[in-house]
Amino acid sequence: MIRYSLTCSNDHAFESWFQSAEAFDRLAAAGHVACAVCGATGVAKTLMAPAVRPARKAAAAATAAGPLATPQSPIEAALAALRRQVEETSEYVGLNFAAEARAMHEGRVPERSIYGEAKADEARRLVEDGIPVAPLPFVPARKTN
Repeated sequence: MIRYSLTCSNDHAFESWFQSAEAFDRLAAAGHVACAVCGATGVAKTLMAPAVRPARKAAAAATAAGPLATPQSPIEAALAALRRQVEETSEYVGLNFAAEARAMHEGRVPERSIYGEAKADEARRLVEDGIPVAPLPFVPARKTN
């Protein structure tokens, strides 16, 4: 695995992991590497520094500076707020999302705010049948480490 610092045609900087240098070249040539911020496919590698292990004192200071759960940017803070709102105001129905959404749409169960997981083909059928659904920009808490 190799990590690259990347930039898109709109000057957004981000990082991504690839199986190899050849894998990056192949995916980028096919237009499958997109900006994590704006979705642009004009992505290029940028200059990156090698990973150097810091001294013990510097590592301890860096660890104390901020835990990983603390949002590091306004976008991360907005996503965390959205996640909190969805989790506080909606019911998690897990893998039964497609069935529950369809049952609510057909009037078989009372309408309520729900979120959960659906396979791509299930979600596609919901959209094709006119059932209002939207993907969320995060995975359920039980799916995170």
